[in-house]
Amino acid sequence: MGHELRIRIKTLVMILAMVVCANVGDLMLKRGMTQIGAVEISVAGLRHAFLSTISNGTIWIGIVFLVGFMASYMTVLSWADYSYVMPAGAFGYALLTLLAVVFLHENVSPRRWVGVVLICVGVLLVGQTRPRTTEVAVREVAA
Repeated sequence: MGHELRIRIKTLVMILAMVVCANVGDLMLKRGMTQIGAVEISVAGLRHAFLSTISNGTIWIGIVFLVGFMASYMTVLSWADYSYVMPAGAFGYALLTLLAVVFLHENVSPRRWVGVVLICVGVLLVGQTRPRTTEVAVREVAA
């Protein structure tokens, strides 16, 4: 397997980990905040929200997944261009929309679905490019 193909595969695997961790984390945070209820902007309301948040297991699961997102994000940025990682990671927006429909029972308008399709097309276009474009960086990854 060629060097460039190995970099592309490991980059795509880490982007997939990044997307999965971010989406599961966001979904769990949303579910946990729904369990807590609307946050009232007052001293008592914020105190109640804080105490409810730190004692909610669903929110902690979300936080763990978001830490996983951050670790995979930092890792992939260490060997791939930012201009590759961020657009490729935007696939998560499409996945999150689908998860919101399935798990949170949200309604998504046709206009939003068109936007999701456009994001997916952009991700496919970016995915066809090299993850790393600088020569110095390519030599560092090879070492």
